[in-house]
Amino acid sequence: MLPQPLPTLRAPDPIATRTHCPYCAFQCGMLVTGTDGDPRTEVKADPEFPVNRGQMCIKGFTAGDLIDHPARLTAPKLRARDGRMVPASWDAALDFVAERLLRLRAAHGPAALAAFGSGALTNEKAYLLGKFVRVALGSPNIDYNGRYCMASAAAGQNKAFGVDRGLPFPIEDIARTKVLLLWGGNCALTMPPLMQWIAEQQSGGKLIVVDPRRTETARLADLHLQLTPGSDLALACGLLHLAIDERLCDLDYIASRTQGFDEVRRAVMQVHPAHVERLTGVSIDDQLRTVRLLAAEESGMLLSGRGPEQQSKGVDTVLAFTNLMLALGKVGKPASGYGCLTGQGNGQGGREHGQKADQLPGYRMIENLEDREALARVWGIDPATLPGKGKSAYELLDALGPEGGIRALLVFGSNVAVASPNARNIERKLGSLDLLVVCDAFENETSATAHAILPVLQWAEEAGTMTNLEGRVILRQPARAAPAGARSDLEILCALAERLGHGERFPSSTPEVVFDELRRATAGGRADYSGITYDKIRRAQWIFWPCPSEDHPGTPRLFEERFQFPDGRARFHVVRHRPAAELPDAAYPLYFTTGRYKEHYNSGAQTRRVSALVDAQPAPRVQVHPRLASDLGVASGGALLVESRRGSVTFGVEVSADVRTDTLFAPFHWGGKLSANILTNPALDPQSRMPEFKVCAVRARAVALPPSLPGDGGTA
Repeated sequence: MLPQPLPTLRAPDPIATRTHCPYCAFQCGMLVTGTDGDPRTEVKADPEFPVNRGQMCIKGFTAGDLIDHPARLTAPKLRARDGRMVPASWDAALDFVAERLLRLRAAHGPAALAAFGSGALTNEKAYLLGKFVRVALGSPNIDYNGRYCMASAAAGQNKAFGVDRGLPFPIEDIARTKVLLLWGGNCALTMPPLMQWIAEQQSGGKLIVVDPRRTETARLADLHLQLTPGSDLALACGLLHLAIDERLCDLDYIASRTQGFDEVRRAVMQVHPAHVERLTGVSIDDQLRTVRLLAAEESGMLLSGRGPEQQSKGVDTVLAFTNLMLALGKVGKPASGYGCLTGQGNGQGGREHGQKADQLPGYRMIENLEDREALARVWGIDPATLPGKGKSAYELLDALGPEGGIRALLVFGSNVAVASPNARNIERKLGSLDLLVVCDAFENETSATAHAILPVLQWAEEAGTMTNLEGRVILRQPARAAPAGARSDLEILCALAERLGHGERFPSSTPEVVFDELRRATAGGRADYSGITYDKIRRAQWIFWPCPSEDHPGTPRLFEERFQFPDGRARFHVVRHRPAAELPDAAYPLYFTTGRYKEHYNSGAQTRRVSALVDAQPAPRVQVHPRLASDLGVASGGALLVESRRGSVTFGVEVSADVRTDTLFAPFHWGGKLSANILTNPALDPQSRMPEFKVCAVRARAVALPPSLPGDGGTA
């Protein structure tokens, strides 16, 4: 009998897991594929998720490169006596951290301990971190990097509407609005999949972009208002002046759905449009054209980005936006209103659930007695033991060390050494701590002076909910097995709580169990998640909050009938222009502002490890207008030393007419000597405590190109 041929072995079919991108608040649907025999992680855009509809940016498409990256941390590290970081067991590392925390608390009190969270953390992690700091540490000092991103828009919406949800309507409404006013956001680079909705909008409507630069997004606009940096508040108030003067306001809407308009009307009518023109550089004709376009159509929408918000008057600027849209009668109507383009992946959920110094889960406020009592019941503690409001993000970091009184800092998912303004100051403060613990998947600039580094799981290795920019609660699902040496942030928090004597308050590190507690903690709050469950999300793919019961479908659109105040009416607020905290003068004659590259994300701690992204944008380049470049004697490919009152940075140069003649622009994704935040001003908004990243005064001079900078490369 002839031997039979061996059967052909078919390669196993790829296993696809439906999950979401690890980067921005668009939270693109993503399919992660691989096989048991192939360790590589590949990602594709999910064509069925209705937010990105099969599109994704280059960061999302390369996100799989981080999972198996050779620099990935897979064992805890402790700083040895000789200053080196050496591997340690998990028990040794956790014992070390807990012992130091207990010792420092005994010597200096609970307020000497602090934590810094992240808009990248899942809802479960943000919730448990806030609980850990307030219950296990007993400290008021917790804040997160969302304070550097969405805090001004959040404060403004809370004051105007009674609740903050970045977009109070689903993303699809953008495509349906007849006039879209995009203020200080360059979506073509920061959220490329969003541009499909803007392209649909432009097919039958008008796009107006307000930005000091002629960005990739501004090039697509029907009208670009290229205002002076820091003059956004003046322009917004000027537009309302013209709306009143031209009799374009919706008086019936104002009378039936708002309060406080008369006081605002009297205030804005005191500022003449010609004065606004001088302050902003935007002509009266363009101001008139803008407000007439907004008022003429049944639907109109104003979306703001970080440009007007990251200023020392960001909240007042957002209130000027809400004043304008309320006066025109747009808020709560179909495809209309005001919204904030939230930046970080879970920037929305991150500020809702307790890792912000003044907030408790469900958007409850820590200084409100009823809110404290509601949380204390869920946590099984006396409300009197809950600490009060702590320090905001920059104030917390500025208080590090013996002089400021904070002796220990736990950092979860944030690279504060790069992300903070006046970065050299923050580097010094981090180095003065008695205990710095960094929980991350990679070492970064913040961990450079850490006493302990604890390796955590990445986005594709664990479950958890995220809340995107629309308030759409989604579920990340594990697509890969985690490396043996890494643990989830939830496990770390529970293990530390046990060692600190509070283990009974932290009974589980299972994400779904933590989420069920979060649901109870938010019940009755402004951001009510009590009706959302993992199974419900799995069945529907997403649920919009508020969702107050399990049979409730969720709330895609807010404000259709009422606002979140007892009387149901929105509030107008009197705001007036004031200058930036630091303006150009004889010594520092130029404006400096910051922004993003499409290839990199936030502090670059992840994207600067992806070779395709580094090849495309290897280093930051300062954008200089041709006329200014001629005056400075510099050309593209040369180098420019940029100095502020806080420090100096040498950038490679890109000469471009897209920037104003009085302004320099650079991206902020790099640390060390290339950190744009060495220059930025930590002046804070008095309400949101947002630093003024977008406006400071600098001077510049041409220098020789350092060997560390490429002579040519990408554009800003």
